[in-house]
Amino acid sequence: MAVPRVILIMLVLNMFVVVGGVVTNYLLLKPLLHGGSAIASTAPAAPGAPAGEETAAQALAGEQEAPGEPGEFTFFPVQKVIVSLRGGEREHYFVLDLVLQAEADADPKKLEQADPMVRSSAVAYLSAMKFEELRNLTIPALQSQLETALLADFASRKVVAPFQHVLVSKMLVQ
Repeated sequence: MAVPRVILIMLVLNMFVVVGGVVTNYLLLKPLLHGGSAIASTAPAAPGAPAGEETAAQALAGEQEAPGEPGEFTFFPVQKVIVSLRGGEREHYFVLDLVLQAEADADPKKLEQADPMVRSSAVAYLSAMKFEELRNLTIPALQSQLETALLADFASRKVVAPFQHVLVSKMLVQ
């Protein structure tokens, strides 16, 4: 008789935990579902800040989420970046087509002039990797690492990068 009671008590407790989790998630996601921002709605105002002024978290949340107004961008292709990689018993070739994402008002000539430097930076970064290491990367991870490496290379040469993001549009591993 004691075992069924224990099972019933465990079942009731589990139901309370599940219902509590659902309610908590709903309350946390409610501002996002109704077009607001969870960061902006839960961020306290900075002490001493004048009324009516946005806090940094609210301003950041407003920049990230502009409902109904997607950003406009221009894209510049960097085709056929070919890299030779060291592998187990032989050389491997890695061919990438990249796309540079820039603001819509970016000068196309600046993007075109950045092409050789982007190629050089990408080849230098990728050729230092081993084939297995590069092959195991996911596309988002590869894009993120390439973007970081390219922006760092531009900064080290004291050149302003005319793009914000690097996208991989095609990848061929031989």
